[in-house]
Amino acid sequence: MRVLHTADFHAGRSLRGFDRTPEVHEALTEIAALARTERADAVLVAGDLFDTANPSADAEHAVFDFFLRLRDAGIPSVVIAGNHDSAARLQSVTGLLGWVGVQVVAQPSTNAAEMVRTVQTRAGETLVVGALPHLSERRLVKAADLMGGDTGMWRQKYREGMGFFLRRLGEGFRPGAVNMLMAHATMDGAVPSGSERTLQFDLTNAYTLSGLQLPPGAQYVALGHVHKPQQVSDSPMAAYPGSVIQLDFGEGGEKKGVNLVEVEPGRPARLHTIPLASGRELRTVRVDLEQVEARLAREQGFTGLLKVVVRAPAGTALPGLKDRVLRLAPTALAVELDAQQEDLATPDLKREGLSLLDLYERYHRERRGELPGDLRAAFQQADEWARQEEA
Repeated sequence: MRVLHTADFHAGRSLRGFDRTPEVHEALTEIAALARTERADAVLVAGDLFDTANPSADAEHAVFDFFLRLRDAGIPSVVIAGNHDSAARLQSVTGLLGWVGVQVVAQPSTNAAEMVRTVQTRAGETLVVGALPHLSERRLVKAADLMGGDTGMWRQKYREGMGFFLRRLGEGFRPGAVNMLMAHATMDGAVPSGSERTLQFDLTNAYTLSGLQLPPGAQYVALGHVHKPQQVSDSPMAAYPGSVIQLDFGEGGEKKGVNLVEVEPGRPARLHTIPLASGRELRTVRVDLEQVEARLAREQGFTGLLKVVVRAPAGTALPGLKDRVLRLAPTALAVELDAQQEDLATPDLKREGLSLLDLYERYHRERRGELPGDLRAAFQQADEWARQEEA
């Protein structure tokens, strides 16, 4: 069986006022064509079809055209809602989408049978998908718990709640079938793109799942939510395909793709990443003020979108900087001024007599206040270890 796994379309996404929906539509058209040429038996979409709960008509057209293309190719799909989607909105169109072969699980249910979907392939094989849409932390962690102030306890309660759903979904797996789990959540060890902060969550403070909580009967776990493509577990195999285009400058340079999973009942899955060509490349250019013209001249042939960060001493007045940059780089969506603190931009000659610890202490005082004693001791020890390594 060949199953194509994708996620995080974010149709309707706007970057600095620039609508990315046409690029998302192009990527979805490419994915639908790949599903046909790679002879996919089914497609799994692990959430965040839309960027907002109230998407534009163009965003809806991009997503629904994708499902129509799968219908025309005779390829069924299973879809879950992500945290950016309106679960109620997706729930309202489940009947219509069902007519074109799309099974939608928009909202979690304590009745696990309502979240376990079965797909019969053209070859007569059976695919069972335990589909867990995004479940808000607030629904699993009561307000009374949050008022208690114990962050570790909140995360533990979240894991326990998610563990309940995962166990119940695992009970729906069938012998003789290909069994998969799909979820829109953050796994321990997942590496973020730079855009996740922009898209309203931070992996350093996120509620996460442990790989030990994944149902052992799952042959593959199709994940969504993290935009950087990666495999996060081997047993069972679990992976994020990532977003379908570079959504934010934090994702600049990332190669986007989809996951093709080859699997047989009772056998380990084999994962292949298929790159996507759609979507404009995003690039961040950092340049000193006096080098703006020379540096941007090297971007003349670049057809993607730019963010230009100009470094200048603190207090420098730069009227007309944006217009100056746009004349040289018309595709620049953002022009930012990085005003450097005097001590951080001080030439090496002015740092004579200062130890590495002195410099770090000055840096910490500028950014965060006085350096705590325990942090000073830890930094000093790390510096000593580094010197020993060099020796």
